[in-house]
Amino acid sequence: MEGFLVKVPNLLGSIVAVMFLASCSSSVLKYEKSENLKKNDEFENAVSIVKPEAPAPAPADPTQPAETAAAPVTTAPAPKTPEKSSSKSGASSSKGATTKSNSSKASSSGAASASAVSTKKDSKKSSAKSAKSAKAEPAKAEAPATRQPDIEDSVGFEGASRRPLKDPFRVGEEVVHDVHYFKVSAGELRLKVEPFAMVNNRKSYTFAIEIKTSKLFNSFYSVDDRVETFVDFEDLVPRVFQLHVKESKQLREAKMLFDTEKNTATFWEKKVTKEDGEEEKRQQWDILPFTQNVYSAVYYMRNFQWETGKEYSFRVANDNENLVFSGKAIRREVLDTELGPMKAIVIQPNIVLKGKFKPIGDNFIWLSDDDRKYVLRIESKIKIGTLVSEVVSINPGKP
Repeated sequence: MEGFLVKVPNLLGSIVAVMFLASCSSSVLKYEKSENLKKNDEFENAVSIVKPEAPAPAPADPTQPAETAAAPVTTAPAPKTPEKSSSKSGASSSKGATTKSNSSKASSSGAASASAVSTKKDSKKSSAKSAKSAKAEPAKAEAPATRQPDIEDSVGFEGASRRPLKDPFRVGEEVVHDVHYFKVSAGELRLKVEPFAMVNNRKSYTFAIEIKTSKLFNSFYSVDDRVETFVDFEDLVPRVFQLHVKESKQLREAKMLFDTEKNTATFWEKKVTKEDGEEEKRQQWDILPFTQNVYSAVYYMRNFQWETGKEYSFRVANDNENLVFSGKAIRREVLDTELGPMKAIVIQPNIVLKGKFKPIGDNFIWLSDDDRKYVLRIESKIKIGTLVSEVVSINPGKP
């Protein structure tokens, strides 16, 4: 998993590190200024994230009826107030007013007829002008649009649309993995699709990845990490991610913003460690359009069909670098899981950095062989043995 995620710091890598630690604090690092790590004025000035409100809590007294939600307030235009008439021209002038009204109606009728004739003439002139203009300047046929970027496969998409014909994601989806090493459970990985959010006034998916060590491994090294990445609903490009790391040896807050108008990535990091104390980092670099971050990549790959023998690519930006994820579907098989046998596609990932192919070792990903493409298994060979993350439960979410 660490290899596939391309240098994803302290997510599953921490679980691997646990195996080689002789002794560590069993609890998350304590730091009295931990709230300061979350503050980032530059990020907050550039990003607006609005999440849906939580349901209203139940009334405190169960014998009392719940309060009825207030109806939405709509502002109607104020009724027009009739103009005040002069007291001198009151009832005595009603007769004259009636006469004027009849005269006005006749005049109005005549004006309407004249207007209709004028309108017909103008319409004919306008039509004639339009016809001449159309002959003089024939409409230019637009070239058929194709889906961008061209390094990505377009099967399962229509025309230039960035959205797949079948959306693999559902709000409420949750895939839970057991992460184990030498058949010993080291922790739990959760891949979640949370309710849509508005990010800078654009509808966005909320993809979350969470990992926690098991009780056994907490005695060696504690991990409680979460990252959420917000991916635009229309173009499937991530705008923001926020990483929260709580571990035995470090606390860390990292944020990244993709500015799709300027094509720049900005990364901020604040952390405190037992060895080095407080540290801060800021990076900014140019990226290409339609670039994923390392966390959204785990979800984005599910949009493709993954035909056996075919290679799939898309752009990824991370750690001041622009990469290309390259994955090949090497076979289809039936995977034996705790949920029973499941049809799966086995993918071997690699990366391309600065135009050079960079193999990332013996790493494999199993996706469910259906429209949803759930991540069923991740296998990463390390110096001693193999780290495996495998599905133990699936909540498909709302249709």
